[in-house]
Amino acid sequence: MSTLQDLKQVLSRKQEILDENSAGVEKQKKSGKKTARERVYLLLDDGSFLEQSLLVADAGVVTGCGTVDGRPVYVVAQDFAVMNGAVGVKQGKKIVKVLELARKTGTPVVFVCDSNGARVGEGAAALEAYADIFAHMARLSGVVPMITVVAGPCIGAAAMVAQLSDFVVMAKPAGALLAAGPQVICATMGKDVVKAEELGGADIAVENGAAHFACETEEDAFAKVKNLLAILPANNLEDAPFAIEEDMNRLTEGLAAGADGLDVITKLADAGSVMEAGKGYTGAVTAFAKLAGRTVAFVYTGKGDTCDKRMEKIARFVRFADCYNIPVVSLVDSTGLELFKTVDRQMNVIKAASKMIYAYSEATTVKVTLVIGHAIGAAYVAMGGSANADVTYAWPGAVISPVTAEAAIQLWKLDEIKASTGDAIEAKKEIAAKYEAEVADGVNAATAGLVDDVIDPAQSRIMVIAALEMLSSKRDSNPPKKHGNMPL
Repeated sequence: MSTLQDLKQVLSRKQEILDENSAGVEKQKKSGKKTARERVYLLLDDGSFLEQSLLVADAGVVTGCGTVDGRPVYVVAQDFAVMNGAVGVKQGKKIVKVLELARKTGTPVVFVCDSNGARVGEGAAALEAYADIFAHMARLSGVVPMITVVAGPCIGAAAMVAQLSDFVVMAKPAGALLAAGPQVICATMGKDVVKAEELGGADIAVENGAAHFACETEEDAFAKVKNLLAILPANNLEDAPFAIEEDMNRLTEGLAAGADGLDVITKLADAGSVMEAGKGYTGAVTAFAKLAGRTVAFVYTGKGDTCDKRMEKIARFVRFADCYNIPVVSLVDSTGLELFKTVDRQMNVIKAASKMIYAYSEATTVKVTLVIGHAIGAAYVAMGGSANADVTYAWPGAVISPVTAEAAIQLWKLDEIKASTGDAIEAKKEIAAKYEAEVADGVNAATAGLVDDVIDPAQSRIMVIAALEMLSSKRDSNPPKKHGNMPL
C-alpha cells in the first residue's frame, strides 16, 4: 500500500471523527447542549484551533490549543456524545498531556466539563486516570490560570476538576455540580428524585460558593471566560494586559464613610471594567477590574459583622491574586467577627479569620487598603496596618478599633457610664460617639502613624492609583521553604 493510500485512509478517518457520532450528537442537542467542538469554536478565535490526538476518538474528550483575542489558550472539552463523557485511561492521558504542555509554555487552560463520571468498566484504571489529572492540576495551580466551564453534568470525581480550577463558570440550563448522581443524593436527603440542575445547577452552585459565575446560556459562559482571560496574565511570570483608556485624575464624587462597597469599587475602577466573582455568595465582594489600565483585585468586606464564609471567600481570592502578582485593593467596613449561637460555627469563624490573616500576610503582591467605614478587630489586622498593607488610607468618619465603640465603652468607660445622669441609653450613645471621635477615629490612627493618610473620598481613585504606581516596582519574597502550613 502506498503512502498516499495510507494518507487517504487517515484523512478519511479524521473526517469521520469530525463528522461526529450522529446518534450521540442528536442526544446532546435534544438536551439543549452544544457538542464539544462547537464549544471549542465558541471560545477560540476563528480558525485558530489546533486539535491534538484527534484519532483517539473514543477518549470522550476534545483537546488542543488555539487563541482567544490573539493570546494562546489550551482547551479540554469533554465529549458527552462519546460514552457520556466518562473519564477513562485514554481521556486521562489526553488531558494530562495538555496540562504538561500548559506548564511548559505558560499557557492558560480552559476545561469544559460535561461528564457523568468515571468509566466503571475500566475499574481502578479509571480512578488512576482521575488521580493523574488531579495531581497535574495541583502542580499547575499558581503557574497558569485554570478556568472551568460546567456545561453539563459534573458528577463525583468530575466535580473535583472544577474545584481544583481557579474559576468556575456555570452554563444554564444543563450545567450542574454534584457530589453524586441525582438518585443517590435524593435518596440520602430522603426526597423524590429531581433533576440535576435542581440539586447543583448554576444558581445553586454560585449561591453556595462552589462556582463564581452563573450564565444564562453556553454563549454567555464562553463570553465570560473570554472576559476573564482578557483581564488576567497568561502565567505567573507575565503581567496582565495593560492599556490606559481613562483619565487617571477622575474624581470619585458622592462618596462618604459607610458607602456601599460595590458602588465604591465601580466608581474607583475604569468604566465598565468591573467583573465580580462569586456574586451572591455572602456579603463580601471579590472583583477584578482595571484601574488606570492596570488589573487589580478588589476586595470588600461587606457591611456589618464578618462571617466565616466571607473570610474564606476573601482568602481564596487574595491567594489567587498573589499567585499572579495582581495588586489587591481592599475596602474595609467591618464591625468585627460575627458571633453565632452554635459552638461549631464560632469555631469556624476563628479558623476562617486565621485563613484570611494568613492569606494577606503571605501575599507579597502590592496591597493597598482603604478604610471606608468600620475597621474593627480582625478585619483591620488582616487587611490594614503596616504588617499586611503597603499603604492604608482612611476616609473621614472611619472607625478603627479592637472592638466596636459600644463594646469598648463597656470595657473602658464603665465608671463614666455609671456616673452619668439622665437616660442610660442616650448616655451610652454619647460616650460611644465620643470614643469613636477621640480614640478610634481614622485621624487619630493617622496621627499615630498607623494609617498613612486620611483622604477626601472624592480623591480616592487618584490616591489609590498613585499608591499602585509608587508600588509598581515592589519586590518582596517569603523566607525559603517548601510551603507554609495555612490553617485550612
